[in-house]
Amino acid sequence: MSFELKGVYAPIPTPFVDGEIAYDKLERNLEYWLDSKLEGLVVLGSNGEFVLLSSEEKIQLIKFVCQKAKGRKSVIAGTGAESTAETIFSSQQAAAVGADAVLVVTPNYYKGAMSDKALIRFYLDVAEASTAPVILYNMPGNTGINLSPKVVAELAQHPNIIGIKDSGGNIVQITEVIRNTPSDFSVFAGSASFLYASLALGAKGGTLALANVFPNECAEVQALFEAGKWEESKALQLKLMESNTAVTARFGIAGLKAALDMLGYFGGDPRLPLLPIGGVEKADLKEILKRTQFVANIN
Repeated sequence: MSFELKGVYAPIPTPFVDGEIAYDKLERNLEYWLDSKLEGLVVLGSNGEFVLLSSEEKIQLIKFVCQKAKGRKSVIAGTGAESTAETIFSSQQAAAVGADAVLVVTPNYYKGAMSDKALIRFYLDVAEASTAPVILYNMPGNTGINLSPKVVAELAQHPNIIGIKDSGGNIVQITEVIRNTPSDFSVFAGSASFLYASLALGAKGGTLALANVFPNECAEVQALFEAGKWEESKALQLKLMESNTAVTARFGIAGLKAALDMLGYFGGDPRLPLLPIGGVEKADLKEILKRTQFVANIN
């Protein structure tokens, strides 16, 4: 495949005004990310609230981001769905409007039936039919399903399955996946909290919620690591930890959006039934962002 999965990507949030996608706000945010050191963007990842969007909204959003990013940065589109047929259809649509690759999360509603055999069949069927390279997405915190190293190693043999985003945070499992997959299969850290550790083991990059807020700093962790400046890379990794926890495990998508508002970009409210964070949480988040000393002005 001509597309190489490497570097740091931001899984961009979807901005809403009165519950509708605000493309004007998104355009301004995109300029911030497209001017950064990021390798690319992920549209319709977990932070994009993809499960709260209609099929029509999804394809229009992918198309818009691809048009704005064309010639500047790569775009990966989240296309995972509960059925194989819908996942294939969404993947083909995403490729048709310009996505460089598709990120496919595990089906999870019928999780009791999602055996290794079922998951392997699902991903192989999608990989055979997709006109874009396929990236596996392991997100057990949301799906309740874990793609085991054994399953990943088998799927990595397919020429159209080029990598995995692992958000599970199990560094032992990530190590096993890296050990048991071909050298051209890209393993991505799914959180800034374990980016440095993953790179040290052989990961090719990461898709990080925090990269929306501090894109250059997140990308710099990898740049320093690859330059052999391991102590500097590690020091920056450690400095990112508190903010990363705030916009992921502690405050979630609503916290990520609030952080963007504080930096002068547009976060806004998540789409219902998700709720925005309250005043006390915002005050805590602001203090956390200030402590990084990465940004002079925080609103």
